Amino acid sequence: MASITWIVILGLVALFAYYSTRIAKRTNEDSLHDTGLALLEFGRAFPNEAIRSLHTTEDGNAVFVRLHDNKAGFMRNMRSHYACHLIEPGTVRVRDLRNGRGFAIEFLDAPFHNGEFTFASPLEAAEVSLWLLGNYVSSAERDAPSGAIPTA
Repeated sequence: MASITWIVILGLVALFAYYSTRIAKRTNEDSLHDTGLALLEFGRAFPNEAIRSLHTTEDGNAVFVRLHDNKAGFMRNMRSHYACHLIEPGTVRVRDLRNGRGFAIEFLDAPFHNGEFTFASPLEAAEVSLWLLGNYVSSAERDAPSGAIPTA
């Protein structure tokens, strides 16, 4: 009778261990693609910026943010939080990747965020690159009449 009791207890412990590892694994995978957490983190970092849309990279480690006044933001997943960065005009260099689904970015003001970013589709990559292109030119250059050179 005592051996049956120990077998049942060991079985329950094994079942609990299996269940808890599955839950922990699912939690780690889900946190990479949690856009709700990304919204909260960016809102905390930049409370005066209104978010229009978000696009997450294919691996879930980066989120690109389109803001209300055609600015752009960038967030990198740092395991338990996001590092948020507001992209200022003229502070990025972008080149496309061969696969057509992503691009490589060089942040001139935050080189630790440099990297290659791949999206789920070429359409998504194109949309984010257009945000960056719109943000690449300063507002003074964008508003200047054609042929006029903005003064500093």
